[in-house]
Amino acid sequence: MTTEMLIRDPTTRPGSDLTTQMAEIGRRAREAAAALALASADTKVAALNSAAAAVRAGEAEILAANAQDLADAGRQGVSAALRDRLALDANRVETIAAGLEAIAALPDPVGRVLAEWTRPNRLSIQRVAVPLGVIGIIYESRPNVTADAGGLALKSGNAAILRGGSETYHSSRALVAALTEGLRSAGLPEAAIQLVPTRDRAAVGLMLAMSGMIDIIVPRGGPSLIERVQRESRIPIIAHLEGLCHTYVDASADPEKSRKIVLNAKMRRVSICGATETLLVDRAVAKAQLPAILADLRAAGCELRGDPEVLAIDPESVPATEADWRTEYLDAILAVHVVDGVEGAIEHIARFGSHHTDAIITEDRETAERFLREVDSAIVLVNASTQFADGGEFGMGAEIGISTQRLPPRGPVGAEQLTTYKYLVRGTGQVRP
Repeated sequence: MTTEMLIRDPTTRPGSDLTTQMAEIGRRAREAAAALALASADTKVAALNSAAAAVRAGEAEILAANAQDLADAGRQGVSAALRDRLALDANRVETIAAGLEAIAALPDPVGRVLAEWTRPNRLSIQRVAVPLGVIGIIYESRPNVTADAGGLALKSGNAAILRGGSETYHSSRALVAALTEGLRSAGLPEAAIQLVPTRDRAAVGLMLAMSGMIDIIVPRGGPSLIERVQRESRIPIIAHLEGLCHTYVDASADPEKSRKIVLNAKMRRVSICGATETLLVDRAVAKAQLPAILADLRAAGCELRGDPEVLAIDPESVPATEADWRTEYLDAILAVHVVDGVEGAIEHIARFGSHHTDAIITEDRETAERFLREVDSAIVLVNASTQFADGGEFGMGAEIGISTQRLPPRGPVGAEQLTTYKYLVRGTGQVRP
């Protein structure tokens, strides 16, 4: 049985209406992708800027929709940290609009000549960036991902099928309405950005089987979502695994930098994937630096879980277990571990990390370079907060996620990373002998 037959056959999936609906979404996205691939850079810019204007004009409607989602989350007992991921206010709505404008201002990633050369037989060859086609994006919790994903897909000439988490249902609908207004005003097909119009989890399974309609799947969420997508998808994926991020305080670290960076890395926003979840400290400076660092964190409302050496320095900390070294809290909780220098830090990160983002605080250039070279993560920082793990902070306007896989794309996935390439070969009548 072909994939298309599987999608269209009501007997293969629960809910024949949903099966038919998803097939129609895929068909419309395929048609829209063909039009978007040929759209001019100016047309895409106009659509993005119009969408930003529509977000600002629709602020009241977006916030009202978000209030519905927050009320639902409260009734379901969602944690305060996860409600923070979900919540919008006037400033966050403005940030969404500004993000769309930032994407619009980026160079067009489509049509870039990535390489070119001429063969001895005078064949002229170019490798040129082209859109991926139709991108299926499955995500949880954060409504801004709706705008970021839709905007980046549009900028890179791709159609997007968005399946947001049930907790963001109303917010995502309001934001997609603004994106649709931008497409309409620029004369682009409205089906270029579609939101799966149901909370039914069966829709995820249907998306993962739509290999004739969707070209790439981007999952962004917790381990259970990523594992399901990796297990069930018939479509290539760009994996955004959990952000089990580390900050390491080296023996040569400046104490004031350590305090400032660690506090920001953990507590600026505890619910994002770039938040530090484990603090590693060189044994040589643990007694000198930890008291002030931990006092700052505790004053900011952070629960501290430490190994025996940490507990000896800070008896108020909670004893840590091995599970703490493996946990992405997404909450005001930090695991703290004393290690034997940079080698111990690198070994701990290799054993427990998720290859997302890790940082070192040090004044020793040789140690910094070793950390940069040997830590196998998508983003590695020196003397900076892990919360810089963000496409906007990298100058990409926004991101769909942070790819933790080894194959490209790796790290922040922006518009440029949502392209592939083809070869253009120009001849003057050559034939192969």
